[in-house]
Amino acid sequence: MIEFFTLPFMQRALIAGILVGFLASYYGVFVVQRGLGFLGSGLAHAAFGGVALGILLDQEPLIIAVPFTVLVAIGITYVKNKTNLAGDTTIGIFFSVSMALGIIFIFMKRQYTSDAFNYLFGSILAVSLTDIIAPAILILITLIFSPFWKRWAYTSFDRELAQSDRIPVQFDDYVLSVLIAVTIVVSIKVVGIVLIAAFLVIPPAASRLINKSFSRMTVISILFGISTAVIGLWISYYLDFPSGATIILLQAALFFLVMIIKKVYS
Repeated sequence: MIEFFTLPFMQRALIAGILVGFLASYYGVFVVQRGLGFLGSGLAHAAFGGVALGILLDQEPLIIAVPFTVLVAIGITYVKNKTNLAGDTTIGIFFSVSMALGIIFIFMKRQYTSDAFNYLFGSILAVSLTDIIAPAILILITLIFSPFWKRWAYTSFDRELAQSDRIPVQFDDYVLSVLIAVTIVVSIKVVGIVLIAAFLVIPPAASRLINKSFSRMTVISILFGISTAVIGLWISYYLDFPSGATIILLQAALFFLVMIIKKVYS
């Protein structure tokens, strides 16, 4: 246990895990309440296109992946608002295009790179200082936008009523989509592109089972997200398992445990 906390790479991984656990669980409550689980998956795979482009250009993948994924998020929101296409259809189009571009970018690199594997499946060994700074900056931005939380929550429960109260619902859609996109990008080194969508969904879903209040759902979701990230990293280190998969399996176990307890005592 002492060794776990004294190794520099594990210290970086723990800090990143706590920051990512907070961000994914905070924005995840909006993803779950609005039924946007597929958006998380779509943006995660869109991030692969940005990461692959960064690898191709020999740049820090996060620096390229953030604007790339943000543009995809804006594109999804714009097409969804301006056409009569269903949200999952729009996400599916951008999802496919981004993945196709990512595959082409990796192919054009024409040499093996471990970075792509680390971003796809997550790696505690690969967590760098950038992977700590990026989510820390996003948390500061999240705090700046904290006054928006009430109206985001209002819209999440009753979109039509929020529109009738002259809340700028479409503007908020863009803001939330961008923040979720950036959250996904800064989280993928810890959890991995393949599994980050689950990180956005499982802790809030577990919290929703036992909370009717949106504020309490948010707080418990954050507690679930941070605790499972830290414990999952510890387990993955000692068992030498991929960090992302370990965290998600732990979250799934927590979800089913909460579901069983609720069923027994309800």
